[in-house]
Amino acid sequence: MRIGKGHAWVAAVLLAAAGAVAYVAMSPGGGAPVVAKAAFDKPIRPHVDHSAFFPASLSTPQDVTRACLGCHADAASDVMKTAHWEWLGGEVQVPGHAGLRRIGKKNLINNFCISVIGNWASCTKCHVGYGWKDDGFDFAQAANVDCLVCHEHSGTYVKGDAGMPAKGIDLLAAAKSVGTPRRENCTVCHSYGGGGQGVKHGDLDSSLENPTGEDDVHMGGHAFLCVDCHETRRHDIRGRSFSVSVEDSNGVACQDCHRAPPHQDPRLDAHLDAVSCQACHIPTYARRLPTKMFWDWSKAGDPDRPDDPHRYLKIKGEFLYDQDVVPEYAWFDGSVDRYLLGDRMDPSGVTDINRPRGDIRNPNARIWPFKIHRALQQYDRQNNVLLAPVTGGEGGFWHDFDWDKALRLGAKATGMDFSGEFGWAKTAMYWPLSHMVAPKEQALGCDACHGDHARMDWKALGYEGDPMTVGGRR
Repeated sequence: MRIGKGHAWVAAVLLAAAGAVAYVAMSPGGGAPVVAKAAFDKPIRPHVDHSAFFPASLSTPQDVTRACLGCHADAASDVMKTAHWEWLGGEVQVPGHAGLRRIGKKNLINNFCISVIGNWASCTKCHVGYGWKDDGFDFAQAANVDCLVCHEHSGTYVKGDAGMPAKGIDLLAAAKSVGTPRRENCTVCHSYGGGGQGVKHGDLDSSLENPTGEDDVHMGGHAFLCVDCHETRRHDIRGRSFSVSVEDSNGVACQDCHRAPPHQDPRLDAHLDAVSCQACHIPTYARRLPTKMFWDWSKAGDPDRPDDPHRYLKIKGEFLYDQDVVPEYAWFDGSVDRYLLGDRMDPSGVTDINRPRGDIRNPNARIWPFKIHRALQQYDRQNNVLLAPVTGGEGGFWHDFDWDKALRLGAKATGMDFSGEFGWAKTAMYWPLSHMVAPKEQALGCDACHGDHARMDWKALGYEGDPMTVGGRR
């Protein structure tokens, strides 16, 4: 991993520049091991031409939804029960916090665009609805469900502020094109979240819209769609993003299809209790397009620096990107700790927003590859809490370039106290990798993790040394 000058603290907190020891292993929660030939039959999805089902004109996007509901009567009510609509999950126990609570994009803080709260209109470009421009959005209006963003095939549909279609969109053409969600319907939000391509995920970008087998063996080698693994029933899509979740219920795992020890060599199968599939089969990420590794909000607002989307933007600050990156590795049992708005933090160290849980003594944990996105972001010097500024709109930082004003507006929107004194805190977010699976011929070999030049920092993972010589966990 390449780290820019002046960020020595970044290098100091690397978990381990490490790889893994087997060609394949198990998912974080344990369970059945995997097979060489997957127990999966790709579904046949006949396409229905919808062009005859729509009237001659559609004046509003809500007219499109009403037309869809004429045949798919339950579709909107099903969507409205999901996290894609509510931007909240079900009730969960957040480690270190009392009681059950619902968390999600709607009420969490991150270290890229910081928070949805107070910034609804710009953030909700990726909401599966129309018109979420402030905290008064009515989540009960079925006509505001956006059917097109997941189903249109025209390639011309673009969402704008508050999730409304961008100006000039031909709604009729988009409506007539609908079908089974394609990769592009998913990547339009998931590859560009956080304000640009590759900002959040290291293993999701537009290279997966039409990938080769080397880009991703499932999507490029076997023509999988996203919904083949992220199976969907009544619009509830399987899968978990640990940027907004703390546990893996309704998640997707390799052993959903790969269900028996896969290796001809028992030495490799012996690794299955300690190493995830992803650790060996995703040797690098962001292989074709760069991903953001570091974001320094403290540098924002300089009128004399030229804008460059991969280095500096006046509205957002300074960035570091990297490409074809070796992951960092940590034990992971399928759950994470989670920083919540108002939690106290130590400004002298690094605040982990969503640190993975698990260690060498946890039998359910596996060594897992991660992209770790690091940042300098705003915190309250008196209260020692991370702050969520308002960035867009009147009074927001992007409008007035006044941090004090932006932070006061953010405190009001989030209901937090703000002392009026702010500084810059180091934070880290962990993104477990599961896409960009390489062909088996490119899986890591023994010398990638063992020996003098191995990528694995065994002591950082809790071993006394290289387990090839000192033995594995007991």
